[in-house]
Amino acid sequence: MTDDEVRKAARKNLKARNDFKVMLAIFIVVALILLAVWFFSTGGTGYFWPAWPYLGLAIAAVFAGLDAYGITRKTITEADVDAEIARMNRRSGGGTPAA
Repeated sequence: MTDDEVRKAARKNLKARNDFKVMLAIFIVVALILLAVWFFSTGGTGYFWPAWPYLGLAIAAVFAGLDAYGITRKTITEADVDAEIARMNRRSGGGTPAA
């Protein structure tokens, strides 16, 4: 990878991590609003229905975190592209893949 490509990939990674942190902050605000609505509508003794939106927020946070920090953050290199082309050529019988 050239220096420009590395810098571009680094910027992309930093943006994804920053976006994840912003999303978590928004989720916390939404969770607090839901908690307040539940508390003031039931007096804190009724069915805790905010658990269901919290579950959805948690699932979204896990996948966004994996995208920002985890397994989906792999940088595709020229070697990866060359290996994929070789694999496709082996599968198709040695010819060049049709465009």
